[in-house]
Amino acid sequence: MKRRTTFLVLALSLAAAFASRAQTPQPAPTSENNEQLRDGLKRFPEADTNKDGILTLEEAQAFIARQKAKAAASKEAQYSAIKPSMADVPYGPHPRNVLDFWIAKSAKPTPLVIFIHGGGFRGGSKESYRNDPTLAAMLKSGVSCAAINYRFLDTAPIQTILLDCAHAVQFLRSKGVEWNIDKTRIAAAGGSAGAGTSLWLATHDDIANASSSNPVLQESSRVCCAVLFFTQATYDLTKWESFMGTPEVPFWAEGEVPAFYGLKGMAELKTPAGAAILHECDMLAWISKDDPPIFMDSSLDVPKPTNRGEWVHSTQHARTVKKQLQAMGVECVLAQDEKDPKPNAVDFLRKHLLVEQK
Repeated sequence: MKRRTTFLVLALSLAAAFASRAQTPQPAPTSENNEQLRDGLKRFPEADTNKDGILTLEEAQAFIARQKAKAAASKEAQYSAIKPSMADVPYGPHPRNVLDFWIAKSAKPTPLVIFIHGGGFRGGSKESYRNDPTLAAMLKSGVSCAAINYRFLDTAPIQTILLDCAHAVQFLRSKGVEWNIDKTRIAAAGGSAGAGTSLWLATHDDIANASSSNPVLQESSRVCCAVLFFTQATYDLTKWESFMGTPEVPFWAEGEVPAFYGLKGMAELKTPAGAAILHECDMLAWISKDDPPIFMDSSLDVPKPTNRGEWVHSTQHARTVKKQLQAMGVECVLAQDEKDPKPNAVDFLRKHLLVEQK
């Protein structure tokens, strides 16, 4: 509908211009004297409100206003489909350090899935999960859910963004008693950037600080399982060519790689401080035998990426992760490599969150 109504918006503009540019008094633009409105009537007969077979400029303008109102209502319905029990709860000092929380009704402490949105660390929002089928299935299964926002690359480097998400886990765990959460059964799930972040949470060492004066920071940042849709294998971007191959045309803009870490140039990545940052962001380097089970769904299976989207979301990322996890003896499921019927994220979460079958 958006593409179709765009045509009528253009028709209105041309019709208005036709009327305003006239040097002598002219009849009001209608489908009888204006080609654009005539075409508009053919495409949108419902715009002719009084059904007299003539589309006036006023009728066309009213039709556009109605379509815009419908689109706005549809968007609002999409984001309010599953209303959270609590919205925009702060978990940190930055304005984007907020989360939504859905409480599953239960007399006993419930498992929790933390959903992390994608968007290349430059966009996206927790609100996208308000009509997510996996979240809906978890709530129906008696699992509480949270969806978090985090800082973007225009205000923080990747290593800080990842810590934002770890702090969100700690904050939620600190709410165990108050929000009826079983602190031993917390999972992370996300797509694209949210998938890579979930992988980082699943593999990175616990950042809990038992000596901190802040009780939230004393909590564990670890998760008991993770679900990844279109994940990246590592956020050490200098490693990508080692498992993805060298692209014929660079997919990174000039200066983009060091800027990802808040650095000014590639030379800084070669310093001890730069090497420490790369290691901190390298999920492959953090993989160890005590990591939790991982489920991955990554259907962009291309032999050689031809554009940035394929470069960032190729199944090769998931297969690289799978190879290393299996080498460590960690349970890992990549849906694309499994026989039909394919396993799914909901069943995986239910299994590893020890959800009782109803």
